[in-house]
Amino acid sequence: MHSVLFLPTLYLLAAVIAVPLAARLGLGSVLGYLSAGMVIGLMPGIGEETRALQHFAEFGVVMMLFIVGLELAPGLLWDMRHRLVGLGGLQILLSCLALFAGASLLGYPWQTSLAIGLVLSLSSTAIVLQTLTEKGLVQTPGGRSVFSVLLTQDIAVVPLLALIPLLSIAGPVAITPDGSITKLAKDAAHSATLFEGLPAWGIALATLATVAAIIAAGVFLTKPIFRFIHAAHLREMYTALALLIVIGISYLMTLLGLSPALGAFLAGVVLANSEFRHELESDIEPFKGLLLGLFFITVGASIDFVSLTAEPLRLIGLAFAVIALKGIVLFVLGFGFGLRHRELWLFALSLAQAGEFGFVLISFASQQSVFSEALGGDILLIITLSMLMTPVLFLAYDFISKLLEKAKPSAEPDEIDSSGPVIIAGIGRFGQIVNRLVESSGFKTVVLDHNLERIQLMRSFGYRAFLGDPTRPELLRAAGLRDARVLVVALDSAEAALRLVRHARKVRPDLHIIARARDRSHVFALYEAGANDIVRELFDSSLRAGRYVLENVGMTEFEAAEAEQAFFSHDRMALKELADIWQPDTSAADNPAYMARVRELEKELELNLQALAEKGGDAKP
Repeated sequence: MHSVLFLPTLYLLAAVIAVPLAARLGLGSVLGYLSAGMVIGLMPGIGEETRALQHFAEFGVVMMLFIVGLELAPGLLWDMRHRLVGLGGLQILLSCLALFAGASLLGYPWQTSLAIGLVLSLSSTAIVLQTLTEKGLVQTPGGRSVFSVLLTQDIAVVPLLALIPLLSIAGPVAITPDGSITKLAKDAAHSATLFEGLPAWGIALATLATVAAIIAAGVFLTKPIFRFIHAAHLREMYTALALLIVIGISYLMTLLGLSPALGAFLAGVVLANSEFRHELESDIEPFKGLLLGLFFITVGASIDFVSLTAEPLRLIGLAFAVIALKGIVLFVLGFGFGLRHRELWLFALSLAQAGEFGFVLISFASQQSVFSEALGGDILLIITLSMLMTPVLFLAYDFISKLLEKAKPSAEPDEIDSSGPVIIAGIGRFGQIVNRLVESSGFKTVVLDHNLERIQLMRSFGYRAFLGDPTRPELLRAAGLRDARVLVVALDSAEAALRLVRHARKVRPDLHIIARARDRSHVFALYEAGANDIVRELFDSSLRAGRYVLENVGMTEFEAAEAEQAFFSHDRMALKELADIWQPDTSAADNPAYMARVRELEKELELNLQALAEKGGDAKP
């Protein structure tokens, strides 16, 4: 039980079981890590050791913020200043005021209430960014707004750490058994930092001076140090230097009683314009992933089930109250900044929890005797519970998003008053290129798409396009399906594309149908439905990239082009042959005849390309 290897084995085992299971259930990896931590936290003796590792696991957050900082050059921050100050700044201010009012209603002094508001106004950068990335929502309007707020919160930790010592004049407070709130004496034992003995304003100035020193060191010292390391020509020295920067700054900030994550973030921003940025990012990324997972495990293990079971309704109710207050503020704020529908709900629900920076601020507030140990423990538990609820909030967003999609009124289709030899159904990136080529060559097209934004974009560039569902028979008839020579099917939905091809082939057996396919299975289905030419959406670009590879590993341009053409011809022949033995409702692995023929065709391709290479080699002088 006391072996050095036991706890790492246990953590990795719990993560390997819980995280893939949570991901397959659609709950996200974060909930898997948290669940694994909760199970470990209930184990006798092990939970205490895991909770003791939380300070070490916080390096995952530290490294994540260092990498986030590396992506944010000062110029980019300046370009984002309006959204950072406006949306992000108002979120912190309004959330803090709402939580301040709630804490004041519970009877806490204004200084303590304000500190509670500041601590709980921040959201979980680690959980939210991880979940947004997994769901592919970072680049949506709502996702970008969420990122702006999270970035503002990370930056706001600097003034918050400077402000909290000014609130220590209130002294810590506690709730007595009869429900009344009493002031406690300050605990000097919590002030064992280099700032001990300074007045509140002195601590604030020292904090700002420390931040300025980190920025100055990043600007003037990193380049000479990196050049010195580069002279050694040892790859592991880059990793050692990257870890030294993060861990060294974290240690300095901890020594001063400040947030190590804040220092790492500032260092990342300072180094964002450095030519060594990508090197640093690649060196830190593996450590960040593992330690961030460990951080989530320790958060789950840190739940004090004794206190929770003693007062479950009060603590869970307070966690819900925090989420509700912040959610209302975020909803109103997002609406005021132009977010609508699903983007507004994403903004409101994803940021409604409290965050891991709260752990840091609680510790700092306790050191400055703003919180008592009991009050700090309650707030810590409320933060943890709200973080545990975050995956559920994202599930609520998914549910609301589907409801909004179903309830969304479809726009009235346009009246089509044009016809041409080519009908293009779907005008996304694929369809746009096809349309430009055909029209630029002097042939008239009729463009159909059900997405209003795409239609408006096409019209803004001077192209004629009609709004409507291309799979509707009456719309196709109005577009001139009976007289068209070519139909291009470029729909995003694989099922819709199949329906359209089947209908068009039934109405016009002589029509030439060109369809976009997602993968081989979709190719076979479209071939069976009656498409003449089928283009896999990534096939041609991948083939061209493969030709570039061959040109740069020793082949001439002619030889590479021949190999490319041979591959294309063989693949075209193979697809037609495999389409005859493909079974629609059976996976490739469960179709022995299909798998056997695939292996034979791959061997034929290999022999053909080798023969082509030998022929080219013989032809060389």
